[in-house]
Amino acid sequence: MRHIWDISPAVDEHAAVFPGDTAYAQHRHFTLGPDCPVNVHAITLSPHTGAHADAPLHYAADGAAAGALALEPYLGPCRVIHCIGCGPLIQPEHLHQALANLPARVLVRTREHATQAWDSFSAYAPATLALLAGLGVRLVGIDTPSVDPGSSTALPAHHQLLEHDMRVLENLVLDDVPAGDYELIALPLKLMHADASPVRAILRALR
Repeated sequence: MRHIWDISPAVDEHAAVFPGDTAYAQHRHFTLGPDCPVNVHAITLSPHTGAHADAPLHYAADGAAAGALALEPYLGPCRVIHCIGCGPLIQPEHLHQALANLPARVLVRTREHATQAWDSFSAYAPATLALLAGLGVRLVGIDTPSVDPGSSTALPAHHQLLEHDMRVLENLVLDDVPAGDYELIALPLKLMHADASPVRAILRALR
């Protein structure tokens, strides 16, 4: 019986980022050899690379940075809801079948195979986030690059997160995860001045 699902995409030079954002790059800083006992790499990346947690600083000038975020929203009971093929926006009616006894964390699977591409993907309708907040949800996640459509400049979903003090995980991989309840573990790094943080997101079967 399976007990752990890794819901993080690979992070390497192929990881997609928002057009114009910093692509992943890596080089050898120290090289193992006769004069050096270790290999050490230097990496450059956007904090929005791979599975990541947006901090309020990403969409509010005076918002908290990643390193200031409380960890509790990123650890605990979680529900995975399937809305495969829901269209451009996850609307409240797409979730109604799965809202009873809802835990404080909700991840939505929108497609058969997760995408990091920015050309076309499903995002959250602001009304859906308001509904979830009203039901006590403190964190939402999605298997696409953003909770807002790729073409959005107003970012209404992000501002719903801000209004309701919710947290978010983006770029998750839920391809092999059945709908149901799990334990989520997806802790952001203590990056004290960053507007987001990569996470190694996993789900564990509930005991």
